[in-house]
Amino acid sequence: MPEKVLMKGNEAIAKAAILAGCQVYFGYPITPQNELIAYMARVMLERKRVFIQAESETAAINMVYGASAAGARAMTSSSSPGMSLKQEGISYAAGADIPLVVVNVVRGGPGLGSIAPAQSDYFQSTRGGGHGDYRSIVLAPKSVQECADLTYLAFDLADKYRMPVIILADGMIGQMMEGVELPPEIPPEKLSKRTWTVGNMDNRPARHLTSLNLVPEELEAKTKARFMRYETVKKDETRYEYSAAPGAVLTVVAYGTAARVVQGAVRQAKQEGIPVNILRPISLWPFPTEILSNIAESGHPFLTVEMSLGQLVEDVRLAVLGKAPVHLLGHSGGVIPTEEEVFAEIKRISR
Repeated sequence: MPEKVLMKGNEAIAKAAILAGCQVYFGYPITPQNELIAYMARVMLERKRVFIQAESETAAINMVYGASAAGARAMTSSSSPGMSLKQEGISYAAGADIPLVVVNVVRGGPGLGSIAPAQSDYFQSTRGGGHGDYRSIVLAPKSVQECADLTYLAFDLADKYRMPVIILADGMIGQMMEGVELPPEIPPEKLSKRTWTVGNMDNRPARHLTSLNLVPEELEAKTKARFMRYETVKKDETRYEYSAAPGAVLTVVAYGTAARVVQGAVRQAKQEGIPVNILRPISLWPFPTEILSNIAESGHPFLTVEMSLGQLVEDVRLAVLGKAPVHLLGHSGGVIPTEEEVFAEIKRISR
């Protein structure tokens, strides 16, 4: 069997990015993702790759934009307040069809909030976050292993669809340590070739990559074409984990740390003879709407468990479309739900 390495989630993200061919990293320190930037500072320089601690989060995202436009696999990372500062640059990248990988290790908010883990950046990530009509692919790990696997995947998805990909890991996932089986390293010569970049202009006309278009009809046509590409993303890149229980009377929906808590609560329910389904979205966008809609045909209720006061639940309600009741167990500010209270809510709804 392949050897496993004991790592923090933040370190697994950094290591997987390097193995996936990340050539440049720009970031700015903020808790609880500082292990990620520290790892990149050490290892990127050891490998003669580019690491720059930018003067701000705003500077970092625009450096990533420029490096990616020039042909490099590029990444930045931050936590909630820092992500707010990056939104304009992410919108620019989406509007110029430039691939980015952005990591958000979420902490409690709003404002400066706390440094405890939270999931309250769900709306920001899944609705674009910045100005204008655009989407980002959003991947949510629930383990340190998935921190590595989904980061590795993120670079390929960003290149394939020429769009931002966000790794949304709450602070607990970033800080916990687990054994990780690391993916193979991609040699530089095996990276997909970008034919659209601004670099290598000796033998062809210069290219200008921009999100600016002052002709409304032209901008609308470009945006509509991008949304047609998003339909392909929905069809081919929706990811989820579904554990169906025979005779289930309830489906619990959760992601990240909350999904780990739900697993323990569902085990307690099973011991008391209450069969419960678990649906874990792995891609928060595109969201697994179809499977939720199909489950809702039974009319049995749903329970959404999240570390916010009601964000994921809105997508569950949209998927269910009134075919079944949807309940919420939410915490905010860095409070993590317990197995006992989730189990108690399962019992209450299942009566």
